[in-house]
Amino acid sequence: MVRDDIVKEVKESEVFSVIADESKDLQKKEQLSLVVRYYYSGAIHESFLDFQHAQDLDAKGLSDKIIQCLEKYGLNYKENLIGQGYDGAAVMSGKHSGVAARIQAEAKQAFYVHCNAHCLNLVLVDTVKSVAEVDCFFTLLQRLYVYMTGSYVHQKWMEVQKDMYGGQCRELQKLSDTRWACRAVACRNLLDRLPAVLHVLELISSEDNGDRSVDARGLLAQIDLTFIALLTTFQKLLGTTKRLSDLLQAPSLDLAIAVDLIESLHATFQEYRNETFAHDLWQEISDTAKLCNVAVENVTKKREQRVSSKLGGSHITCTIGLRRGDEDKNSFRQRLLYPILDCIMSEMDRRFSKSNCVLMNGIQALNPQSCTFLDKVQVLQLGDLYGSDQEDLTHELHQARRVVKRKMDSGAVQLGSVTDFTVFLEPYKEVFPDLFRLCKVATAIPVSTAGCERSFSALKLIKTHLRTTMVDGRLSHLGVLSIESRRAKALNMDDFIKVFASSHKNRRIQLF
Repeated sequence: MVRDDIVKEVKESEVFSVIADESKDLQKKEQLSLVVRYYYSGAIHESFLDFQHAQDLDAKGLSDKIIQCLEKYGLNYKENLIGQGYDGAAVMSGKHSGVAARIQAEAKQAFYVHCNAHCLNLVLVDTVKSVAEVDCFFTLLQRLYVYMTGSYVHQKWMEVQKDMYGGQCRELQKLSDTRWACRAVACRNLLDRLPAVLHVLELISSEDNGDRSVDARGLLAQIDLTFIALLTTFQKLLGTTKRLSDLLQAPSLDLAIAVDLIESLHATFQEYRNETFAHDLWQEISDTAKLCNVAVENVTKKREQRVSSKLGGSHITCTIGLRRGDEDKNSFRQRLLYPILDCIMSEMDRRFSKSNCVLMNGIQALNPQSCTFLDKVQVLQLGDLYGSDQEDLTHELHQARRVVKRKMDSGAVQLGSVTDFTVFLEPYKEVFPDLFRLCKVATAIPVSTAGCERSFSALKLIKTHLRTTMVDGRLSHLGVLSIESRRAKALNMDDFIKVFASSHKNRRIQLF
């Protein structure tokens, strides 16, 4: 009944997108999660549809599974499927024979959108790979976590925190290999408890315990001013990135707002590349270093190195005979801060360059906050992609501009997003059928695959170690009831009993 309710809404919406991802359950079966995204009754919905056991993990096997599932529930994917959302794996996003390409060969309007949250994650991964010292920094961060969670060390860690912070204990965060934005919590926790960490390492290094003491001395020797500088820098940068990552995973977010948020983050990083931010950040680094008794400046003053005028404004990654000097504000800014910011911004430009295509420009033209709102050329190009009548759409645009202007001038409505504009047009959908359909397309285009990731959390709760023999059909049904629990609780129990009474096979049960 819950799944029939979802399918009914999708059919009434007329256009929808499919979001898919796969994960292994406890039985080592690869489960393909399918989520449909659509606009219905004034809101964007991302509804879980099914778990499918993916026996073949190649592009043909996965695309066949998706198509079979859509056909099973009577969804007309050839005409109404307008978008696909997957991660960036080659089997899903392959240009010629990936899942997206195979499905688009069947459904011409089903354009593929790479999950924006995954794109942001890859930006941070590539940034770390580009700056060698950053890669070593995160490796040391993970080694600290592993060392501090040992049974003996962890007991001392709790005791030191109780003495230094009045009983307020905090755990260090484990680093995730796939969710880099979550590393902001790891950097924040370590930065807040860095004096306690150093004190624990000093206590253990003075003990007569071979391996444990040697490891403590090795970690203690590597926590220098450079480590504190990188820890403070990434606590700031990853904290800014994490806010965007959380917003990109919201089911109600449309692609136009996602583009604006990404551009805003890029502008924020551009603002960080100035003297004021570097000065304030270095001041914070110096204060943390003094609190941890780490030397900030050397007593002996070395001769200042001069940079050739031909290299002004450039960043040298490697030269023959280059020697690393002592860390100071200028060295930190040129050697660490600016290379990190430049790598992040260049990766964002490369991975989020979709804003120049016809689809993205058309969606922005339906955003009331955009300077190209209801631009004729861009809306007509979007309409051409989705089979709208160009002449009818031109007339609808002319009338829609007049209606929107009159309503906004009178203060009757305030439009802030594509969703708001779609809700505004819904009472006039008979007058603006093509424009209203394009608005539903713009809201139904997927932004991220977070809906599938959330379904995997339910998968772990449903298929536990005591339920590994559960068949695939039961797993899918329980997944629908768990993930769509609000729909299940809202069912009319009288209708439920009637359906059950008419479908069960036991002649001895008489409900009516």
